[in-house]
Order: sequence, then structure tokens, then C-alpha cells
Amino acid sequence: MASILRSRLLLAGIALGLASTAIHAQTRVRGTITGADGKSITVDGRTQVLLGDKTDIVFAQPIALSEIKAGDFLGVTSMKRADGTLTAVEVRRFPKPLNPGHRPFDGRDDQTMTNATVSATVQSTNGRELTMTYDGGAQKIIVPPEASISALVPGTKAQLVPGAPVNLTHDASGVVLRLQVGPKR
Repeated sequence: MASILRSRLLLAGIALGLASTAIHAQTRVRGTITGADGKSITVDGRTQVLLGDKTDIVFAQPIALSEIKAGDFLGVTSMKRADGTLTAVEVRRFPKPLNPGHRPFDGRDDQTMTNATVSATVQSTNGRELTMTYDGGAQKIIVPPEASISALVPGTKAQLVPGAPVNLTHDASGVVLRLQVGPKR
């Protein structure tokens, strides 16, 4: 009886380990859609991924910087200048908080991601400055006029057209888990 219980526990542990590995085996892809057929998309002519029944598609609807207010939850991708100042490249308003914090982005020391709540906005000589707060910290980020600013809204497969920029994650089998698409350039 004890050996059967040990065997079952061992099998359960192996299954849990495999499931955990599958959950974490995700790949990020960024680029421009170069092909789409409703069931898959090709990014930059080299990476083809599949659209599944559970693929979450969000659209980056362009908005004006003036629409960003204190209390909004944003995801801001920034470049870090030599003096440590953060300058926004992309500003995304999320419908709800998602993964709050501040961290390096895409494994680069000069690029960061800050997911946080806007606590203040100020006009500065370099652009508009956002103060972003999250548990354990705050960041001041300059938003220059050329930064991409949008609100994430539900998207559709119809928006997946050649020329549209995408940022997606897919699993080990190539099925897209989450896909952010922007307006066709």
C-alpha cells in the first residue's frame, strides 16, 4: 500500500513538473505582420504562429497623451539615458492593473517596463512627465512627443493584417497565448 502511494505521489510530482514547464515555455515575438490567413500569422517574414481558440487579442487604440490621467494604470516601455532618466517609447493604458512593478525589459539594461498607476502628471521642458507608483516604489518617466500612446481594448482577428505591428507570446507548440496588435502602419 505504501509503495503504491509513493508511486502515485511520484507520478503526480512528475505531471506537475511537466505542466509547470509547459506553462513557462513561452516565447515573445515582436515585429510587423507580413502574412495572415485567419488561422495563423507570419511576423517579419520569418516567424509563423498559430491563432488558437483561447488566443487573447488586444488592440492598441491610439489616444492623445492628454487622455492619460492620475489613477490610470499604464504599462510604459522606456529607454534609460546615461543619467538614469527614463524616456517613454510606448505608453499603454490598461483596462485593469496587470503585473505591477518596474523591471528590465527584454533582457536589456537600457530598456525598462513599468506597470503602475499614474500618481501625477507634470509638463516639463522635455515633454510630459508621469510619476508612476507601484508597491515598493515609484518612477518618473518623460513622455516625448514621438512616444506611441494607446489604450488597450479588445481586439479581433480582422485587425491582424499585413503591416500591423504586433507584440505576442506563444507557447512551445507555436500557439499564440496573448497578442497585442496596433493600427496598420
